Amino acid sequence: MIHRDTLDEIADLLTRFPAVAILGPRQVGKTTLARMIASKLGKRAIYLDLELPSDLIKLADPEYYLDVHQQRLVILDEIQHVPDLFKILRGLIDKRRHTGKRSGHFLLLGSASLDLLRQSSESLAGRMAIVELPPFLISEAAGPDRKAIEKLWIRGGLPDSFLASSDAVSLEWRDKFVRTYLERDIPALGPRLPAATLGRLWRALAADQGQVLNASRLSASLGVSGQTVARYVDTLVDLLLVRRLPPWTRNPRKRMIRSPKIYVRDSGIAHALMGIRDLDGLLGNSVAGFSWEGFVIENILCSFAEIRDAWFYRSAGGAEIDLLLDLGGNRLCAIEVKLSLTPVPSKGFYVACEELGVARRMVVYPGKEHYRINRETEAMPVSMLLGRKSSLRATAGR
Repeated sequence: MIHRDTLDEIADLLTRFPAVAILGPRQVGKTTLARMIASKLGKRAIYLDLELPSDLIKLADPEYYLDVHQQRLVILDEIQHVPDLFKILRGLIDKRRHTGKRSGHFLLLGSASLDLLRQSSESLAGRMAIVELPPFLISEAAGPDRKAIEKLWIRGGLPDSFLASSDAVSLEWRDKFVRTYLERDIPALGPRLPAATLGRLWRALAADQGQVLNASRLSASLGVSGQTVARYVDTLVDLLLVRRLPPWTRNPRKRMIRSPKIYVRDSGIAHALMGIRDLDGLLGNSVAGFSWEGFVIENILCSFAEIRDAWFYRSAGGAEIDLLLDLGGNRLCAIEVKLSLTPVPSKGFYVACEELGVARRMVVYPGKEHYRINRETEAMPVSMLLGRKSSLRATAGR
């Protein structure tokens, strides 16, 4: 069993909030995590899978059923299938507040942010904490082991893929995952989108990993309008399958890139979409550097709670930062990601850092040595940055 970093956070939130929601794509481990919490509580917890008719029928009269079990933590899996429950949960939470029970009522699991966040913002504002469960992170599944990091990079962090007996078995699982999402899960979660067209877009985004979104080019290649491309991308973002990294646009005196960068969030799914079978196949592909960039960026954004906001920076003059982080207190951290054991920052990185007055400058790479490239810039092994529980602010300052 691989310990999830979010387990302790969820347990703590349940002591402070009436409801806690765990969001993440299918097969990421939400149910396993919830069952671990339930096993610790024993008879003080009850689990319902809202995709099972046998469990769903128990909620024929949801207010009565949930009220009967008010002394237990009720775990509702795949909550997005019964959005009407949110208003009932709000009423029950407010009712119980008058009896003195203020926390630990409900644990909600959802495979999409699209409906869940909309419903919670309308019905459970101030009553629910939201935790996103990502695929396995370097700190959870690899640590300082370079071979384990490479395995996590090529296979991705979805548990069944990462823990498969071989790369071939892992790829077969990921291919089935993609097909299942396109043919069953996405239609079931709401938008009625043509599976074939959405699949072609998903593959195109994987091939463009780490590139600025070019909606007009994608619309021409897919034979759909730019608005349709935007709607499809919105769907993949809402399903927590794709990340849009926005550009920094706060310098009015510079001509800046205005479109976001796009990353398929799980590197293993990106590789499956591109037909990349193993590490040799990946390293021989021109997308390798961008894939590594996306893998590292996703790990950083999911690992450090102190990140207030994140962007990339690119000017028309060639100044560029792969990842620009707001650490609070008007302090910016600039990160360049390199797939090299002898990383050399680009001239554009230094120019961008000077333009923005960046407080911390880091080059993250797959090697072992932590050293100063110059007085302002340090090379940081990805295993050192992500393989331990530490503050990004403190780590970057060493």
